[in-house]
Parts: sequence; C-alpha cells; structure tokens
Amino acid sequence: MGDTMKLALIVASLAGCAAAQGLTDVPPILQIIRKPGTGGNGTIRPYNGVKAAVDVVGMTAITGLPETWGIELHQTFAEIEDLDRALASFPVNGANYAQPTPEDILAPSRTMILLYQPGWSYRPQEAVRRLPRARYFHVSIYRMQPGAEADLGELMRLRRHEMDSVNLDRPDLVYRVVSGAPSGTYIILSPMLSLKPLDDGIAKLPVFAEPLAAAEAAGTKVAASRELSREHLLMRVEPSQSYVSDDFAVADPEFWRGKSGGDGLRPQVRE
Repeated sequence: MGDTMKLALIVASLAGCAAAQGLTDVPPILQIIRKPGTGGNGTIRPYNGVKAAVDVVGMTAITGLPETWGIELHQTFAEIEDLDRALASFPVNGANYAQPTPEDILAPSRTMILLYQPGWSYRPQEAVRRLPRARYFHVSIYRMQPGAEADLGELMRLRRHEMDSVNLDRPDLVYRVVSGAPSGTYIILSPMLSLKPLDDGIAKLPVFAEPLAAAEAAGTKVAASRELSREHLLMRVEPSQSYVSDDFAVADPEFWRGKSGGDGLRPQVRE
C-alpha cells in the first residue's frame, strides 16, 4: 500500500472518529417550547418547512402532566432571531407542521430562552456527549426568590461535591431562564441512556442530589426559604418529534433516522 493510500485511510479514520464523538461543546443557549398534551404527530414547529439550521430534541413527559418539550440548541441569539423570522413567514397550515390537537387547547404553550450556567453543572462534558444518545431526560425546575442567585450557586456547588463523592453516573447541565418564565427560574437537564442511573442514585444518595439536602448535610446556613418551588420530571426522547442534523444523529443513526416506536412516524430531517 502506497504512502498516499495510507494517509487517506488515516485521514478517513480520524474523520470517522470525530464524527462518532458527536457534540463536544455545551450549547450556551437553549430555547424550550413546552406544550401541553402528547397527542401531536410531529415536531412542535415546522423546522423542515423553513430549512432551519438548528438541532431540536423532542420529548414527551412520562411523569407529571402530559406535555411535549422541544429543546432547540443555539449558539447565539442571532440564530434565534433568524429562526423566528423564518417561522413567522411560514404558513401555519403548512404540510410539515403538526396541527394542534384538542388536548393542546387545555393550556397555553410556554416558550423559554435559557442561558448555560458554567460551574454549576455536574460533569457537563459527559452530559453534552450523551445528548445524541439519550433516551430519557431527568428534568429539575427550581424557582428561587429574587436576589437568591448566589444562594443557589452555593447549593449547586455543594450538590456537585456530593455527587462527586459517590461518583454518581448522572451528569447534567444547568441553565437559567432569562425570558419566558418568572425571574429566578433554573432548569437542570440530565440526559440518560436508560433509567438505571436513578436506581444507582437512590442506592447511593437517598434524596439523590437534591441541592437543599446536600446543603443541610454540609451544615450550610443557606435557608430553604430562599427556594420558592421545585419540580422534577422524567421525559422520554421522541425521534419523531425531533429535528437533528447528520452530525448530531451519527452517534445513533438508527434511533434518530429509523422509525419511531410503534407509530410509524419518521422524524423531520435537518439537511
């Protein structure tokens, strides 16, 4: 085999390895569309119709109220603007758009923009690499009193330390809602390949990684009264309600590009 052929094979191998890694950087901005009901027959927005340049993970709730989430992964606010303009010009009765079902009318949808909080997440690089392979998400929603961000930051640091101490296999990403929800709202997204990490969490940490529990264990003076509410949800990833690029789907192309569940639906495909 000649040197040229060897070099070509090496380059192809390296390219294949890079592709297999999928995502490596934490998305700095998320836009989440949270819609009541799980009876939709496609993505929440007509991404295919406008050829949107964004990866979107669609999910449905398996605990709590029936609802559908679309998580858009953005790098800049300019991307959100471009997508908004494109969608605004798309007819609402477009063929690629999932029409509302009766259960969708029960409550209004909520669209939120979130910013990543560096230093608060647990093993964020592992979490982002799991995004394309995730089958479930554990979602925690916290709402703090105005001005309590420093307290929550301390709670998150204690929580991260507690999870490290038991080597908990449940990496996550922490985001702050900057638009679309009450001030002081934070969302923790933990992508999971299966629900087994929850078994491990219960065994290793009885209240697995509740920030206030970790704070109490550490003897901190941060008051529970600074937290207004918390909500935990389990979500199932739905390929038929997602819209992802080949670079995203390469980690598991059969899951993302094949038929979804038993409904025979195929996902919208980002070109």
